[in-house]
Amino acid sequence: MSALTDTLAARTTLTDAQVDHIARLVGEWQLLSDLAFADLLLWVPVAIPSAEAGSVPAFLCVAQCRPTTGPTAYQHDQVGVVVRGERLAPLRVAYSEGRIFREVDPDWDGDLPIRREAIPVRHEGQVIAVIGRDANLASVRTPSQLELVYLQSAADLAGMAADGTFPAPDSRLEEGSGPRVGDGLVRLEPDGTIIYASPNALSAFSRLGINGNVLSEPIDALASTVVDDPFDASDLAGAVAEAIDGGHPASVELEGGGAIILFRALPLRPRGETLGALLLMQDVTELRRRDRQIMSKDATIREIHHRVKNNLQTVAALLRLQARRVSVPGARSALEESVRRVQSIALVHETLSVSIDESVNFDEIVDRLLVMLSDVMGSESRIVVQRQGSFGEIPAEFATALVLVLTELVQNAIEHAFPDDRAGTVSVLAVRKRGELRVTIVDDGIGLPQDFTTERTDRLGLQIVRTLVSSELSGTVEFRPQPDATGTAAVVVMPVGRRPRGVGG
Repeated sequence: MSALTDTLAARTTLTDAQVDHIARLVGEWQLLSDLAFADLLLWVPVAIPSAEAGSVPAFLCVAQCRPTTGPTAYQHDQVGVVVRGERLAPLRVAYSEGRIFREVDPDWDGDLPIRREAIPVRHEGQVIAVIGRDANLASVRTPSQLELVYLQSAADLAGMAADGTFPAPDSRLEEGSGPRVGDGLVRLEPDGTIIYASPNALSAFSRLGINGNVLSEPIDALASTVVDDPFDASDLAGAVAEAIDGGHPASVELEGGGAIILFRALPLRPRGETLGALLLMQDVTELRRRDRQIMSKDATIREIHHRVKNNLQTVAALLRLQARRVSVPGARSALEESVRRVQSIALVHETLSVSIDESVNFDEIVDRLLVMLSDVMGSESRIVVQRQGSFGEIPAEFATALVLVLTELVQNAIEHAFPDDRAGTVSVLAVRKRGELRVTIVDDGIGLPQDFTTERTDRLGLQIVRTLVSSELSGTVEFRPQPDATGTAAVVVMPVGRRPRGVGG
């Protein structure tokens, strides 16, 4: 839960649906703040304990939004502020009577004049909160046409918030930052013609190839003359029509003249009266160019992993063929071990070839690795190899070294813990903690030799494990006998996180 929803749950009796409506409002209200040139404060009624009267009514500020188009009315954050007394009156009028209340005279906060307005927030016919619209009047001047259009649009959206139609339950706010007021704003009549376009909107039109006067022109007709794909123009026309009818269409991108412009249409229907729509515009040409570059790089990286995987599989196949032709048992065993090592590395590259992330789901790799080791070592009928716990997401730069370590340790357990066709179990236990991964490979076999030490062992596999764990994984490895004197546990402890710059080359 977010801090806002936590506060609402703790301090109010709002239902889940009402909290969701407030969360949608807070997700959208930067638009209203910018159009109004004012701070927006979200107030909810609370009861404050009092020694005299038991409790007194008050309003608590649970969210704040500052305008990007004008000066803020508050230098300090107002979230958590509780108001009562005289300043409570406008909020109580808006909350109890369900109407917008605007103070006639500005309220002086020190030497700063602030004009306050209280807007009821209605959901399914019930007022559930109040928006305080507080404008800094210190820099008031004769308003331009842009400011007049902005203020009128803000008044229309405020009326919709009081009606309960802004934001709508079906509004589709895209993830990330969409078009803002300052990126470009167009106001449309109910018939879809343009009655106002901000300077930045005119610039965006110009980059699309639309020059000259755009006022009184239908937006869809203008777009159809310049866009590269006529279907994009029809999508924009459909979005505008849907917004004018009171809907909340998804954003539409138009490409033309070498530019890509993102459009978002919003309805203007205060008090149920159709006034047209607002159209926000944003030039996303450079953003999309970077997206395409990233996608191209991701595709290239995936293709490289795919080819490395194929090459490793080819190397493994060649080693396997060579092992079949070798008559010396020791040499054949060494080649077969090399095959398993190469195949384990190929598993990592196969996983990375289908992912664009910088980390991999290591559980999937381990499960496939254990099946492969059981099959190639011919132990699946008498030795159970299993994973317990979850490795989670492992950074890609650690994955190859870790899979080689697991290959050697599991292979070593299968090969040496169960002589004479003895049956048993090898378990890979993963415990993930904050910043640390502990992996235990435990078997119920014959246990370690009396004189065993990892430092003096002549086994290549264990030397590989010790080298990889210390140098590549920055971790430790330890071999322990089981408490009941049967079996062995190999414990690998390693930090999990991004490798600091300059470490490991």
